[in-house]
Amino acid sequence: MKERTLIKEAPQKIGKQIKVEGWINTIRSHGSIVFFDLRDRSGILQVICEKKVPEGLKEEDVVCIEGLVKKRPQKMENKDIETGKVELEAQKIERISQAVDLPFALKDTAGLSLPVLLDFRPLTLRSEQVKAILKVEEEVIDEFRQTLKSLDFTEFQAPAIVPTATEGGAEIFKINYYETSAFLGQSPQFYKQILVGAFERVFTVAKAYRAEPSVTTRHLSEYISLDAEMGFIEQWTDLMDTCEIIIKNIFKRIEAECSKELKLLKATVPQISKNIPRIKMREAQQTILERTKRDNTKEPDLTPEDEKEICQWAKEKHGSEVIFITHYPTKKRPFYTMPDKEDPDFTLSFDVLCRGLEITTGGQRINDYKMLVENIKKWGNKPEQFEFYLQAFKYGMPQEGGFAFGAERIVKQVLGLENLREASAFPRDMARIDGRLSNNE
Repeated sequence: MKERTLIKEAPQKIGKQIKVEGWINTIRSHGSIVFFDLRDRSGILQVICEKKVPEGLKEEDVVCIEGLVKKRPQKMENKDIETGKVELEAQKIERISQAVDLPFALKDTAGLSLPVLLDFRPLTLRSEQVKAILKVEEEVIDEFRQTLKSLDFTEFQAPAIVPTATEGGAEIFKINYYETSAFLGQSPQFYKQILVGAFERVFTVAKAYRAEPSVTTRHLSEYISLDAEMGFIEQWTDLMDTCEIIIKNIFKRIEAECSKELKLLKATVPQISKNIPRIKMREAQQTILERTKRDNTKEPDLTPEDEKEICQWAKEKHGSEVIFITHYPTKKRPFYTMPDKEDPDFTLSFDVLCRGLEITTGGQRINDYKMLVENIKKWGNKPEQFEFYLQAFKYGMPQEGGFAFGAERIVKQVLGLENLREASAFPRDMARIDGRLSNNE
């Protein structure tokens, strides 16, 4: 039995007999000759068949083909695919699995509505557009991992089941855990802080869960959190410096490895300056007031419109579509966030905005045990509920801090997607778990 040849290897097999397996991507008849494009994990190959074709052969049928690799006439070359200079003259076609008629053409899913894309997710995942999005996401996650390993960070696996709400609030999923109550983790925050006491620098690629009672283009109930934490920081801006290295490396990686995907999705990597601009939240609000006459200077956070406006300002003034916003109000940040000694009403924290949307949140943490206990009480919680977490600080913790990226948000902003759910292979929200839960989509 012939060994299977991947489609991308066909150009090196001119004049040789090969066996390929995959899905019928498109099919077209020209009299007695049938042309179809075969798709496998490595690419697409044109197949020409002048002999009898299996009856009813259609798109998405899975086939095994044996044949001769031939060079195409120069005028018939397809420069849009890697195998465009060759074709396979089929001599034997075996249908492995027959597909039913497709509900829509997979050739171009860009025109499909989001509900249709998700209702038929097992099928639309096969489209070139959706695969391109997921390819970019893979590179984002891999570069996050590789960059931090190069900076001497240790990877760990964070638990998804936690005994208490990480960040408080009602936006948590409660679960039955044997004879007690537990929650799905809002973030791996506590565990990465604990592990600073063991490894100093740690990171994890984890699922995070937010029971946010809204269906927006910017939120998911389950998302991929790219978390990092580092100890022995000399100053809190060290965190932003590390964050900036990661962002730049991710953008470089996407440009280098995803040029085909960027072209297909008509996307460009965000413009970024040599040094990403940094501005305090109140200064950002004042700048927005001067530009738009919209006065949100007393608000505890930037509105979505403010985020878009300050990104536009950064692009115009600094040539950067990415900006750090720092010093968010103490009352609006989690209890473990370090206040600014010069102005305790504000924290040594930051968000990273990219093309009008937050993609990262971070800051310095409180490493003093007594101060943490006091803050837990101030935030209306009970220290005994955080006993396990507090143990790390009771036995000594250096100055430390960290940050977390939303993987899907990076992909959404880089590719200019309209909805965050497009950046997830299997999105979870109020409307669906795979299939729809209700008609509010």
